[in-house]
Amino acid sequence: MALPQKDEYYTLEDALHWEEHEHIELLDGIPVMLATPSTSHQRVVLALVRQLADYLDDKQCEVFVAPFTVCPFARRDDPPHSIDTLVEPDITVVCDPEKLDNVGCKGAPDLIIEILSPSNLRHDRLTKYNLYQRAGVREYWIVDPESKTVQSFVLENGYYAAQDFGDEEDTIQVNVLEDCVIDLSLVFPE
Repeated sequence: MALPQKDEYYTLEDALHWEEHEHIELLDGIPVMLATPSTSHQRVVLALVRQLADYLDDKQCEVFVAPFTVCPFARRDDPPHSIDTLVEPDITVVCDPEKLDNVGCKGAPDLIIEILSPSNLRHDRLTKYNLYQRAGVREYWIVDPESKTVQSFVLENGYYAAQDFGDEEDTIQVNVLEDCVIDLSLVFPE
């Protein structure tokens, strides 16, 4: 299928027919093209996923990496033609197996982590922050490889509250996972 035009309305049904190498998110039916991640971006993702996966071993929650489709406002039985918002977070943790299907996650995940790059600063800090808050994602992390920092937000009464901030010398608590602490020195090695 040809790449979608920005002024056309699309749904998950359309997205299921796009080429696998095309990384496109839909925000209220409007396509947003995603840039190919850099090497440093991928290293940060791998370091975070390694620690999360080790912690989640033998637990109900699961960790997923992009490309992994999240339809944050959808319910399990919603047909693809009725879903007009889908994102591909860098890292997603889902603790409710009922939200998972062969496409990805329908409903708000428990934790989403986005890794900043020059092409997505505004998208992750503003657009996705507001989208995840509105959808009810319990915890959202913004990771900045350039400054080697992580900022976490926890949903309280429907709004995100800044929870923690750390750099390459710190550890940071995953609030939605009991006793899960991420060592940032392993995420941002010197």
